[in-house]
Order: sequence, then structure tokens, then C-alpha cells
Amino acid sequence: MLVAREEVCKMLFWNGEVLKMEPPTFVEIEISSTEPGLKGDTVSNTLKPATLTTGKEINVPLFINEGDIIKIDTRDGSYVR
Repeated sequence: MLVAREEVCKMLFWNGEVLKMEPPTFVEIEISSTEPGLKGDTVSNTLKPATLTTGKEINVPLFINEGDIIKIDTRDGSYVR
């Protein structure tokens, strides 16, 4: 899951049931765990796994650290910034 509790989502209901939920295109979310970042590695295209506070695991650049807030594209779950 990429959406935190505070995010606003569009929902389509029919007879009291959710038919469709559309999250925002981008969300900012905290990294709860990942391997330590490498100093000075801000340009590399190499990625490492990281777990978000929602429990979802994604790949992020090597310079990202635990506790960092990152921007994610919810359409494909990719790191944006």
C-alpha cells in the first residue's frame, strides 16, 4: 500500500459499497527501514530496497536513508524524488 492514512482519495460508491478507489498521483511518505546510505552518492542510478511506513517495499537510490520523506508515483510505485 502506498497511501498513508492522511491522504485524500477519490472513491466511487454504489449501494453503499466501494466500486473504485483512486489515490492521488503522487504521495510523500517516510522510509521506515533501509540499508544505510552512501555519502556523496547522489547521482548514481543504482537502487536498493526500502520499506515505507505503510509496509510496502520499493526501490530507492543509494543516498536515501531511514526516516527520509520521499515522493512516490502511486500509478507504478516508483521513486520520484
